[in-house]
Amino acid sequence: MNAIDKMVSWWNPVAGMRRAQARKLIAYYEAAKPSRKRKFYRDNGGPNVQTQQGAVAIRTQARHLEQNHDIAKGIMRTLVNNVVGPKGIGIEPQPRRSDGTIHTDYAKALLEAHRNWQRRPEVTHQFHWARVQRLMCRTWLRDGEGFAQELIGPVPRLDHGSLVPYSLELFEPDMVPYSLNDPRRGIRQGIELNDWGRPRAYWVHKHHPTDGLMLASSNDVKRIAANRILHITVADRIGQLRGVSEFASVITRLEDIKDYEESERVAAKIAAMLTAYVKRGNPDSLKADELPRDSEGNIQPREISLEPGAIIDNLEIGEEIGLIDSKRPNPNLVTFRQGQLKALSAGVGATYSSIARDYNGNFSAQRQELIEQFVHYAALTDEFVGNFIEPSWQSFVRTAHLSGVVPMPDDVVPGTADDALYVGQQLPWIDPLKEANAWVKLVRAGFASEVEVMRKRGVNPADVINQIENHRKDCESKGLVFDSNAAWKGAMAEYADEGGDPPSSE
Repeated sequence: MNAIDKMVSWWNPVAGMRRAQARKLIAYYEAAKPSRKRKFYRDNGGPNVQTQQGAVAIRTQARHLEQNHDIAKGIMRTLVNNVVGPKGIGIEPQPRRSDGTIHTDYAKALLEAHRNWQRRPEVTHQFHWARVQRLMCRTWLRDGEGFAQELIGPVPRLDHGSLVPYSLELFEPDMVPYSLNDPRRGIRQGIELNDWGRPRAYWVHKHHPTDGLMLASSNDVKRIAANRILHITVADRIGQLRGVSEFASVITRLEDIKDYEESERVAAKIAAMLTAYVKRGNPDSLKADELPRDSEGNIQPREISLEPGAIIDNLEIGEEIGLIDSKRPNPNLVTFRQGQLKALSAGVGATYSSIARDYNGNFSAQRQELIEQFVHYAALTDEFVGNFIEPSWQSFVRTAHLSGVVPMPDDVVPGTADDALYVGQQLPWIDPLKEANAWVKLVRAGFASEVEVMRKRGVNPADVINQIENHRKDCESKGLVFDSNAAWKGAMAEYADEGGDPPSSE
């Protein structure tokens, strides 16, 4: 209450109370008012101002933690494996005819050409397609962004390494200088924009600015048209041009965990080194004249042998041996670490069980954790597909057509040639028997299809059907019959012997 409220309350307590209540209603957003007990942050800079100030420093810290901290590296591996997976994002071509059906022959030809391209998709020929996806995803999440240049058709001194003349040149965000800003040409943070804020071009270093081979200068940049650049960012604000590391909000906690664990580890190591001392009693009982001394008259330290089962009988009157207890290892270390890792997992969106390698819990608890966290993985997968996989596939299909490697048939509806279904990582099965029984019931009831089940397992239905068909034909030629169709063949033979109509597949 202010001075006037206090004065009114002194004369009329009821009126004073009403004034205080009214003022409380007016100040509804009390979180907008700082106080001495609560910090108040006043940095309201634009998204690009904040990234200009801190993105590079955060990127450097994130790289250092990934290289030197086991938890940070485990988090990165968990995110990449759940977003991209061991085989990468699957692509199922979906070109359409005018009647809406899929042009299977064209889709098959595109898929075969893409498999040939997957062996050497990038200019150095060091990484296959799944490895390129994981490397790009790791760069995107750790550094906040990643870049790739599309190289199409004949390029001087470049061997595409595939039937379709299309390659990717991957490069880190360091190659696009944050310091390059020229308002007259519309360049901000190394990106040239039009009047609507759409990128027209990217200014890229010709050589890595920090690889140590040569010093980078302002003239060591080249202009690349935006339609040839794939740029994926971790953007949290509208209008943000450059990305910020996914670790930005948890770097401090990661460093604290690392420092705390290192302190406890060193303390436990020191505690394991047994240290003893001799405790003397009354100083009057100490016979200083009888203590061993060196040639200069200084008292020499006594040596007492500590061995298993040793009997010490050379102590003076009033002396006793004590051991230094450092109270290590700390019994609260595990509890503290678990709490910190749970908060950390919430910040990065990875499962606590995967980060801490703590898999305690029943089936329902583990499945609930997977379901809640897998939404985050799916959202990251959607961003990765939309900004990297899908544009790359569209350019590949267009290049395959223009180069004559896989020409587009005349009966394909224009605009559908590069349509595709992108299959990311699926929710893993904790208990395969329960999951399989549930899917069987859904399929039999008509609430799901076999194709959906196959995709939920992360496989291509067309590949599975071809594998089953070819494998069973091979087995039948050798007189082998599977349990899955043995009953069906028996029923067919029985009806044939009786001369009746064969049963339907239903």
